Amino acid sequence: MKKTIEAGLKAKVVLEAFRGEKTLAQISSEYGVHPNLVSKWKHELLKGAAEIFSKHGGKQSNGQEEHVENDWLKIKLQLLS
Repeated sequence: MKKTIEAGLKAKVVLEAFRGEKTLAQISSEYGVHPNLVSKWKHELLKGAAEIFSKHGGKQSNGQEEHVENDWLKIKLQLLS
């Protein structure tokens, strides 16, 4: 049976791996996951991080930024009127 691992635990494991204070073997033993999984999750995080910080990535946050900008412009326009 395949074990489902929560996203929060994956994030915790990967961040610990990035710190470099412990080896992958130590981390995998501590959290009960295979070292290959830790490496895979690190790779996935690095791949996804580029999309988060790209200009065209994260359409949801871009829409949110546009909303804030529109609200700001509306307020400034009211002040000028």
